[in-house]
Amino acid sequence: MQSFKLPETDLDADGDAGAPAPPGSRRWTKVLPLAVVALGLVLVFATGLNRYLSLEMLQARRLQLLAQVHAHPVAGVLVYMLVYVAVVAFSIPGAMIMTMTGGFLFGPLLGSLAAVAGASTGATLMFLVARSALGDLLKRYAQGGGMLARIEVGVRTNAFSYLLVLRLIPAVPFWLINIAAGFVRIRLRTYVIATALGILPSTFIYSNIGAGLGHVFDRGETPDLSLLFDPQVYLPLFGLAFLSLAPLLFHAWRMRRQASLTDAPQ
Repeated sequence: MQSFKLPETDLDADGDAGAPAPPGSRRWTKVLPLAVVALGLVLVFATGLNRYLSLEMLQARRLQLLAQVHAHPVAGVLVYMLVYVAVVAFSIPGAMIMTMTGGFLFGPLLGSLAAVAGASTGATLMFLVARSALGDLLKRYAQGGGMLARIEVGVRTNAFSYLLVLRLIPAVPFWLINIAAGFVRIRLRTYVIATALGILPSTFIYSNIGAGLGHVFDRGETPDLSLLFDPQVYLPLFGLAFLSLAPLLFHAWRMRRQASLTDAPQ
């Protein structure tokens, strides 16, 4: 029986759809998300939207916000989370104010959960953008060996602990970790879990502070943010970060011990 064969013209009915994209096109596809983030950040500052992320603006519009949240509780949480995603994804300064706003609008528990969800989602988007735009650059430099290659190996081995420690330390800029993590090879699942767990303690602290802003606003006072630098606030966070370093220190000690045993004369 003679087999039936489709004409070649039928296989290419969609033109060049099946043809591989040229190298220049692939390069622009990877850089485009990063360009969108940069453009969005420029537009935010050019239009002054960043000025809305302040305690003064929260104090001025607190009644309107509370009324909207009371009338539409579910939509209010979703909108808050979407705004938080945008703030983090576009690296707009004001994540701490957003967390305190969540505590003010929804209470410390729900506010913390909504803030963690929004911040983690935005951080993941920024991580994916940085990884797609900087991935090829990483491969070129890592293949040449040197310090970057050693850092990549270390992070790949203990990625969760490395990232968890960085997230637990409030002094490390949140946006910087998002971008730097995209430059180092970390699994997406590891990044998401370590980010959510790492920001949870500080988020709960800031959300609790935000929950008490209503009393401060009612008295017509200006919130005193010096509490954020109180040792009772930041020392527990540094303690958690130190505990998270334990697996890294143990791994380094074990590797050094194995190396010394290997090099020891028999």
